[in-house]
Amino acid sequence: MTVYIDPPTWPGHGRMWSHLVSDVSYAELHAFAEGLGVPRRAFERDHYDVPSHRYADAVRAGAVRVSSREVVRLLHGAGLRRRKRTLPR
Repeated sequence: MTVYIDPPTWPGHGRMWSHLVSDVSYAELHAFAEGLGVPRRAFERDHYDVPSHRYADAVRAGAVRVSSREVVRLLHGAGLRRRKRTLPR
């Protein structure tokens, strides 16, 4: 099982966030996140949002550090990228 995490450089809700992704399946991603204690509500479309204070925990648990660009490349390569829905005008 390999999951990936980018650096906590994404601001939101008064803190910085990382993205946790899989290049295999959502089932693999959900299992890793559950083992890490990340709540399911942190799952957004194709990744988990992980607060900066949990970044080191994810790496210790086996998440591979990658750049934010690499996260997107991995999701596209695995066919797991889900774009935000746009509302009709």
